[in-house]
Parts: sequence; C-alpha cells; structure tokens
Amino acid sequence: MKPKACYLLIPYLLLACSTTKHLPQEERLYTGIRQTEIIGDDTSRAAHRAITEAEDALGYPPNGALFGSSSLRMPFPVGLWLYNALAHKKGKAWKWMFDRFASKPVFLTTVNPDVRVAVARNVLRENGYFHATTSYRILPDAKNPRKAGIAYRIEMNNLYTYDSIRYLRTRSHADSLIALHRSERLLKEGDPFQVETLEAERRRMSSILRARGFYYHRPEYIVYQADTLLSPGKVRLRIARKPGTPPDALRPYRIGKRSVWLHGYNNEPPTDSVSYKDLMIHYENRLRVRPSALYDRLFQATGDFYSEQRQQQTQTALANLSVFRYAEMQYIPRDSARWDNRLNLHIHTAYDLPLDGELELRITDKSNKLRGPGALFSLTRRNIFRGGETLRIQLNGSYEWQTGSGAQGLNSYEAGAGATLTLPRVMLPGFTHRGLAYPSATTFRIYADRLRRARFFSMLSFSASVSYDFQPVAIHRHSFTPFRLTYNRLLSTTPAFEAIIRSNPALSLSFADQFIPSLTYAYTYDDSSRDTPHHLWWETSLTEAGNLFSAVYALGGASWSQQGKELFGNPFAQFVKLTAELRYNHRLDRNNRLVGRAMGGAILSYGNTLIAPFSEQFYTGGANSLRAFTIRTIGPGRFRPDRSGNNKYAYIDQTGDLKLEANLEYRFRIVGDLHGAGFLDCGGIWLLRQDPNREGGEFRLRHLWNDLALGTGLGLRYDLDFLVVRFDLGVGLHLPYDTGKKGYYNLPRFGDSLGYHLAIGYPF
Repeated sequence: MKPKACYLLIPYLLLACSTTKHLPQEERLYTGIRQTEIIGDDTSRAAHRAITEAEDALGYPPNGALFGSSSLRMPFPVGLWLYNALAHKKGKAWKWMFDRFASKPVFLTTVNPDVRVAVARNVLRENGYFHATTSYRILPDAKNPRKAGIAYRIEMNNLYTYDSIRYLRTRSHADSLIALHRSERLLKEGDPFQVETLEAERRRMSSILRARGFYYHRPEYIVYQADTLLSPGKVRLRIARKPGTPPDALRPYRIGKRSVWLHGYNNEPPTDSVSYKDLMIHYENRLRVRPSALYDRLFQATGDFYSEQRQQQTQTALANLSVFRYAEMQYIPRDSARWDNRLNLHIHTAYDLPLDGELELRITDKSNKLRGPGALFSLTRRNIFRGGETLRIQLNGSYEWQTGSGAQGLNSYEAGAGATLTLPRVMLPGFTHRGLAYPSATTFRIYADRLRRARFFSMLSFSASVSYDFQPVAIHRHSFTPFRLTYNRLLSTTPAFEAIIRSNPALSLSFADQFIPSLTYAYTYDDSSRDTPHHLWWETSLTEAGNLFSAVYALGGASWSQQGKELFGNPFAQFVKLTAELRYNHRLDRNNRLVGRAMGGAILSYGNTLIAPFSEQFYTGGANSLRAFTIRTIGPGRFRPDRSGNNKYAYIDQTGDLKLEANLEYRFRIVGDLHGAGFLDCGGIWLLRQDPNREGGEFRLRHLWNDLALGTGLGLRYDLDFLVVRFDLGVGLHLPYDTGKKGYYNLPRFGDSLGYHLAIGYPF
C-alpha cells in the first residue's frame, strides 16, 4: 500500500481506535495534573518562588499537551490515536506513517509521581520551608480505568529566616580580601533561607579571591554551618573555610611566560614559532594573523596577578576577532616548588574557515496584487587583512508583477549591492583600544540601489558611512558616526506619480534630488547583565546634517539662512535631530512582569531647508508603537487627511517633526510556553512649523492631552526559546482629531477601533 492511499484511511482509523486499546496490560495512560492543592501559602514573594519551583518539579505534560501544559490538553489527541491504530500494523507504508505521525503514550509509571513529590519537597526545603510536605493521589478516569490523572498536595508550613550571620575569619590574606567587600554580601539577617543564595554567596567570595591571584580557589572550599534549634523558625548561620583546604588555594599566583598555539583549519598542530615582544606564537604552515592583533587582546601580562575576570576578557576579545573556532586557556605551574608562585599561560586556538556564504530566497504576495520572487546573497571574508577584519559583500534583488486584468507590463523591480568592512578596533587618532574589555569596531559601509515602481517612478539611491562602536564597561555603549552621506535621485516619473506629489508637499520634497550629509552620536545604557528584578534601558542619539557645508558657504560670504546651497550640483539637507527612549522592565515574579517605555524625538530643519527629509521624519502606529492604530495613520496633531478617492495616498503626509510616545505592558504566563499581555499605549506626532496643507498639525501645549492618541488591548506571545511569536489586538480609545462624536472616547464605531498585529519578538 502506498503512503498516499494510507491517508485516505486515516479518518477510519481514528474513529475505530481508542487511546488505550494497545497499552501494555500493567500500564495506565497519564492524563495530566487534575489539581494542585496548596496549604499555607502566605502570598509572599518567597512563598511564590518556592511554589513555582515546586510546581515545575511536579509538572509533566501528557499526550496532546496544550502549549506544554501539564493540565490542559487538546481535545483531539491525533498522535495518540494513530499510535493505537498503527501499533500492530505491518508493512512499510504503515511503518512510515507510524514513525512520522504517531505519539508514544505517556504512562503513569513514566511520570513517576513518587520521585516528583520527593524532588518538590526538597525544592521547598531549599527555599526555607524545612517542614514542608508533599503528597499525591491517583485519580482514575471515571469512564476508562486505563486512564488516570494525578492530584498533588503541598503543605508549606512556616518559612525559616536568618537570625544571625557570622563570617569566621582567620589571619590570612584571603580572609582580609573577603572582609574588604563586606558591603557586597548577599546574605542578610531577616532574609528567607535559600540554598540558591547560599551558593551565590560562595561564588561571590571565591570570585573575589580568583580576581586577585588565587587561581586554585573554588567555591566548595567555603562551607556553611546552620543551627535551627536555638530559635523556632530561625537559622543561625556561620560561614567558614572548609577544613583541609589545599594550601595552593590560599596562595596568590602571578602570570609567568605566555604563549599562543595556533592550530590549522582542521586542527593541525603548529609546526613553527615566532617571538613577539614577550609572547611566543606557535603556528601551523604560515602565520595567518598579525602578532600585534593577538598581543593586544591578552589582558593578562607577565608578572600580573592571575585574574578570573581578565581571563574571561581575553577569551571574549579573541572570540570577537572572528578568526578562531575556540580559545582554550591553560595555566601551568612554572615549577612544582612551593616558593614559585608563577603560572605559565598557554592559549590553544584553531582557525575558523575564512569564507562564509549565505543565500536567502523569498516570495512576495501583496494586497495590491503585486507578487514575485526575491533573493539576497551575501559573502563574508574573515580576517581579510590578518587582523580580524571582516569584509561582507551583499547582493539583493526582487521582481514583482501585477496580476489581474489590465495589468500587463506593470512590473516592478529592485536591485542593490553593498559592501561592509568591519575592523575589530576603533581607528581614531588618540584613541586606544587597549584595556577595553568589550568589543570595539570601526565599520565602513557603502551601498547602491536601483528601484523601479510600476506606474510611479524609477530611483537611484546611494549611501556611504563610517561608524565607530565601543563599550568601555558592560552597561555603557557608544556609537559615533562622523560621516554618513545619503543621496537619492529620481531617474523618471509618470504623470500619475507627479499628480500625487503635487498634492503632498512633504512627499514631493522627500523625493527631490538631495544630499543628506550627517553626523550621529548614540549612547546606550543597558543593565540587563545585572541579576536584579528590575532593569533599565536607555538610548539617546543626536544627529546633525549639513552644518559643515553651510559653514563652508558662510566662509565664502553666504548667509546661514540662505536656501538653495548645493553639494555636487544638488541641494543638501540641514537639520538637527534628537531622540531618546527609556525602557523599564520589572520582574514581579517568575511568571509576571511589568514593562514600561517612554520615548520622544524632535527634528528641527533650518538654513538650507525648512522641511526635514521624509526618511528622517517621525511617525506613529503599528506593531511596535500604538497597537490600536495602523502605521502612519495618526497625526500630525489634530490633522485629519482627506481619504477620499481622489487622495488615496494622503496617509503619506502623516509624519511630523516632534514625537512623544509611552507604553505600559503587563506580561504574564498563561500555560506552558504561552504567555499573555495587557497593554496601554498613547502618543502622537506634531509639526514644529505651521503648514497650511496640514491644518492643526503644529504642536500646542494646551492641546497636548487631546492630541495624544490612546489605545489599549490584549496580546498572546508564544515563546519558542529562539524566538517569540506575538499577536496583539489593540482597541482604540481616543483619536486626536474631530470624529463627530463627543466625549473622550470618540471612536465612531467599535469595529473601526480594532488593530491586529502579528509580529516576531517583543515590541520593546
């Protein structure tokens, strides 16, 4: 029987089989957790944490689990039906179907509830509930005794907290170093007892020593002595050095000789060597990387005390070169004699393949009946100048044709080429990358694109830029682009397109042949690397364009406010643009978060042009903004474009010079990997100058409250670990313009106030 014929029999097989027909005689089918009874939950954060971890230990998804849930199942367990229907079928076709579509039954013995309640009980005790108890009951299915669920019971009892904490000290250099950092202690009187915190404190103390030369010290050399008998519900804690700690763990070590062993592409061993300063480099065949590139990325110099932090910085710096597959660091005692406290550093690496190619194919199908193929090809050459430099060449193209009657010859295409050269250092006079523990880079980009839009225009675009990125510490990042030049040139237009831009002044200006020479600085603060329940992210950027060229004209006698000044025979834009965005992420507990976002931006055009380039203006709405409204459908101000049939492209005018926006989102776990969110969004855009074609678009402080669009809504997020699939349903509450309806809620119809968005990743 062929596989195709088997598909015709699937409905019959599903109807004819039960989910327990072919189960082993001694087994019962597990149908999930029916209920979990919690006794003694005091609603505290410590209790919630303990219960959550205990429930995770008890959880086990049954067949057909909904989003990984242990209690909710899909109504039609197709995979289980096929297992029972095909378990004893013979033939290659049946086996093919069984292997691909059948789901193995989850038995009650597989779940092993005895072990799970023991693990959950241990989890509760590790969270300070020393007298907690856990138990379970098997609940047979009322209709089928071959099926059974489980009901769990958790009795918390009282939580133990620290009564006193004492660090036992000896007269040693190690104990003195730990005492200097007493303000950083993680254990405090009155806090709940938690094994996780105890382990974190041991790691903290050991890290202090390993950052100051104590290479052989380990967290397990620190022990705890806990007494719970003196006071009910209290823990008297003592922290001391483990008896029998090796003497080597209590001695600081310095770095001796340093060497790097460069293995070949296929891990071939080195065959030659060269000395560079105090570094010995062993290499295979030929030296494919400059010695200085290696030397500058070793953060542990000969004679320095060993530092675990410097070791990690060295590994990170070598990895950021994008030259090696791995970097393994070995510390070898120079001499076994006790008096010699030097460790020779050997670094073993292997070259990564220098070339990497990527081809991406896509098909486009738009609502305007335009469809067609597209492709993106990129070729990356690593270590092109033997210093970790990366050259990436990118080619892209797409072709679209319009289907339907009367659409012959209405074809659009786009073709572009670009190159990016990235150097793993900042190439600025007076700037040194030595000592930077985090990646730094200088990037040169150049790109050209040819675009033809059927019935509208043909355009040639060009851009070139130089940027510098560096990160002095974990939470601060800087990006400086001293040069970016963008140029757009219309090659041809159609009468239909010319009619559109005549009725849209801002659009007409944005399509004019124009240079945009700009300079940008951006600063980012991100403390997500810190282990705290709340995180802050802030980014601000400042961009200026055209001022340098206007200054040159001013030296020649031209007025600063004179318009029409040109660069290479074309006018250039002149403006200053400032943006800032702040995000706050507060973890209420393991399953709930409160996230807020506020952003603002302004662009002021002056001198050579009084209207900012269309690509630099602000807009609002969409999946990552005001989710109750479609992108570019709000503002500026109280302006409402004419959306009649004669002006169907009026939405292009809905951009502005000023933007304010705020979002608040409560994120919660629903079941398994499915999460939900409730959100509130508000914001708007405005003009800084009055525009007779967009009446009411200018910013007026007295109108601010009514000029802000407001929306709310609910969303679903499915977390796949490597990405998050998001669906948001927004509901509009207020529009800034006159809708003919009185009151703050002025949406004419509820159906018109809904916005649907399917996206990848969180909105902020």
